[in-house]
Amino acid sequence: MKTKFNITLILAVILMFSCKNEHHKAQPMQPQKYMSAKDILGNPNYLAISYGGYRSNTRDTQPTIAELKEDMKLLAAIGIGILRTYNVQLAQASNILKAIRELKQEDPDFEMYVMLGAWIDCENAWTDHVPNHEVESEQNAGEIERAIILAKEYPDIVKILAVGNEAMIHWATNYFVRPQVILKWVNYLQELKKSGELPKDLWITSSDNFASWGGGDKVYQTEDLVNLIKAVDYVSMHTYAYHDTHYTPDYWLNDTAEYDTDIEKVDAAMLRAKNYAISQYNGVKSYLDSLGIDKEIHIGESGWASVSNDLYGENGSKATDEYKAALYYKHIRDWTNQAGLSCFFFQAFDENWKDGENPLGSENHFGLFTIDGKAKYALWDLVDQGVFDGLTRNGNPITKTYNGNYEELMEDVLVPHTIADLIND
Repeated sequence: MKTKFNITLILAVILMFSCKNEHHKAQPMQPQKYMSAKDILGNPNYLAISYGGYRSNTRDTQPTIAELKEDMKLLAAIGIGILRTYNVQLAQASNILKAIRELKQEDPDFEMYVMLGAWIDCENAWTDHVPNHEVESEQNAGEIERAIILAKEYPDIVKILAVGNEAMIHWATNYFVRPQVILKWVNYLQELKKSGELPKDLWITSSDNFASWGGGDKVYQTEDLVNLIKAVDYVSMHTYAYHDTHYTPDYWLNDTAEYDTDIEKVDAAMLRAKNYAISQYNGVKSYLDSLGIDKEIHIGESGWASVSNDLYGENGSKATDEYKAALYYKHIRDWTNQAGLSCFFFQAFDENWKDGENPLGSENHFGLFTIDGKAKYALWDLVDQGVFDGLTRNGNPITKTYNGNYEELMEDVLVPHTIADLIND
């Protein structure tokens, strides 16, 4: 009996250690769910944003992978699931993809996808010579090929390729091209998808002003544009009510209502800004409908600056302050989420290189965060909720602008003029 008992005991111990060791063996990593552009665009669980990550007043200093990873964690914390880049000439775009891949390796649950932009120019763009808008730059072919290489290397991250950024709109006088140039490269990429060289569910588009997509001046409504609309997988349109407060001020000024307080006047103005953006979307949608083309439209850019000493500030349209920027962010997210659209909100962080010689220029101040990592008013509630606990930018914990003092923030709110004001004056 004793021998039998000892044998049984030994077998039990062996079994126990065997189970224990089996428990501590590395479990096979579960494959991440596969997401395509079709799954992501229009999905409010994957908010979209435009991203650069530059931290100085020149792009000569590229953000490091460590800095990019810091930013990716912040963007994920506010619900961003896909970000947009603009060119592959510089190291920034490829480093973003490396940073995301490293974060995915560190945490299998981390998700971030990319709309990869390839910059397109005309001949003589950004030179001392007169831009030739009828001929494309020789640099474009290399830009497209670099984008292809990255899309093939990171198929789990790159879900969209965008050919050009505001490359067809005529006010881009330094570099715009005719639609046939964009069409040529879109068709080229679509053929690579058909041949299997690029993933078949990689979506191809071009990201441009609403007018360039036929939603405004009829000068843009050409046969080449129609063919381009047919060729892209979806239309990526920009809408900037902010800029149009100066260039097309009718919707900003054309308010005959009387308000009891200045803040009511500001709130009403920002609702008009939202409706103005919707009207530009509807303009593009109506043009596509007139062509009998049923294709998704998403917002490739829309945003609102928080600081300006130029056309949109105190001596201009009075459109600019942090309170209005927060309202616009809320309005644009509410509208696009409810409508099943994506909006690559412009933009994630302030970037001073855009107007390097004018620190207070509006182009430097479209971010939801300041360069040093302060959350602007649009994100104050997330700071209160602890969303950014343990996260940093440039080593700084995420705090509120104005030290969270609402009264101080409101002192900087500019009240736009209306027709009612002009009549009363």
